[in-house]
Amino acid sequence: MSYAFTYEVPIDPDVYARIKQELGPELPPGMILHLAHRTEQGLRYLEVWESKEAYLEFVENRLHPVIDRVVTAALGFRPPEPPITMLEVVDVWVGSSAA
Repeated sequence: MSYAFTYEVPIDPDVYARIKQELGPELPPGMILHLAHRTEQGLRYLEVWESKEAYLEFVENRLHPVIDRVVTAALGFRPPEPPITMLEVVDVWVGSSAA
């Protein structure tokens, strides 16, 4: 069953770019879609994963180590985990040029 959610983070596009650079070019196994867009408070992410387990594996083994370095350096502290709004997936349609 797909796992989809949205959440906001208090960072700007420059910090986001550093996070992506440190994550490297390898796409996370199980990720279907990741969209980041600006908000008044920072960035909002929309994510769709094959499963919650795939997402948690990525967060634990790849994302959090990078967040701990990059975001803490940029903000001077590590912000708490953002609240996640779960989404009920009806359909995910990703075009062939999505990569």
